[in-house]
Amino acid sequence: MKKIVMLERDNIGADVDLSYFERLGDLTVYGTTPYEQVVERIGDADVLVINKIPMNEATLKDAQNIKLICVTATGTDNVDMAYCESRGIVVKNVRSYSTESVVQHTFAMYFYISEKLRFYDDYVKSGEYINCPRFTYFGEQFHELSGKTWGIVGLGEIGARVADIAKAFGCKVIYYSTSGKNNNDAYERVDFDTLLQTSDIISVHAPLTEQTKHLFTYDAFTKMKSSAYLINVGRGPIVKEGDLCRALNENLIAGAGLDVLEKEPMSADNPLLSIKDSRKLLITPHIAWATTEARTRLMKNVYKNIEENA
Repeated sequence: MKKIVMLERDNIGADVDLSYFERLGDLTVYGTTPYEQVVERIGDADVLVINKIPMNEATLKDAQNIKLICVTATGTDNVDMAYCESRGIVVKNVRSYSTESVVQHTFAMYFYISEKLRFYDDYVKSGEYINCPRFTYFGEQFHELSGKTWGIVGLGEIGARVADIAKAFGCKVIYYSTSGKNNNDAYERVDFDTLLQTSDIISVHAPLTEQTKHLFTYDAFTKMKSSAYLINVGRGPIVKEGDLCRALNENLIAGAGLDVLEKEPMSADNPLLSIKDSRKLLITPHIAWATTEARTRLMKNVYKNIEENA
């Protein structure tokens, strides 16, 4: 019977049932695993189910039985693929499980900040609306999405889906390829400066690479429209957070929505914590991928990976 060890159960959420994994073999589940306990907990496992824990020579050298590592994510940055290959360890990730979830969150973030929803919700719940002399209240301006230019960084599967929906809202869609290799005839490809200068909304759906790290710096924000919004659901380090803080404080752009940060969980000295105005900044704790449906889909695919490869 295969021995399966799941090291980071809590990263999937207690609302997702994983009891069916017991059908695959002898299952041991840990909610979280401190780095110093990784080697001990791997022990003589045949299969590992991991999320963020580093998988490299240091954590795997004593794991003589490991045949398969299943990553509960698309990214495998935390896995030393060369070392695993040298050991004959198969590594399997999961793709496309969170596309609809991330796309949904992209638009939720945009509408929340652009339509000043926190402001208007607070206005009503504070009781001020009770004494309003009119049926409506124009405390903050907001604008139609139709007719705007939506710029996309990273027109992969998620970016392309965002593009289609933005088009359905009546937007002109343009995109910038960070690798220079991505071409999609359905939309206009532009250089980065053109994207910055002409977009009313920019959403980021790119992976973290040498080309994308700190792509959005203060210099980039100076080129954007003062009425523009930035949405980052890609990777945190694509945006230089200190520069974004400065740009928001100087009103270089209208607002930003971030689901990812340079350091996660958020560090206590993150400069963005100084911005309390929700009309300018919305931050969510890396949840764009995490609808119940997406997490359920993810783990069903992990199950299939074990079933087919172990």
